[in-house]
Amino acid sequence: MAADLFTVVAEPQRRRILDQLRGGDATVGELVDRLALPQPTVSKHLKILREAGFVTCEVAAQKRIYRLSPGPFEQLDGWLQPYLRLWNQHLDALGRHLSRKDRPT
Repeated sequence: MAADLFTVVAEPQRRRILDQLRGGDATVGELVDRLALPQPTVSKHLKILREAGFVTCEVAAQKRIYRLSPGPFEQLDGWLQPYLRLWNQHLDALGRHLSRKDRPT
């Protein structure tokens, strides 16, 4: 896993953009309005997200329409899975322990 995927999503404004695109495709102008950020800032972050593969861009007339791309999210999820399993095992064990304590002796 390339560490730069984590670097890309570590930036708060980029996460805000990704959150907006989770609701559907959007143009730069729509993102500017929704996020109340300057257009150059949104464009800069979209470029970084596009280069990292998190978003794709489709040109329609004078507009650029951005949408999420699953690849990097799948890579992040793949990296996180062993940790999620570990924590689920610990939480399951805690649940079993607490259930045993609740039983009358």
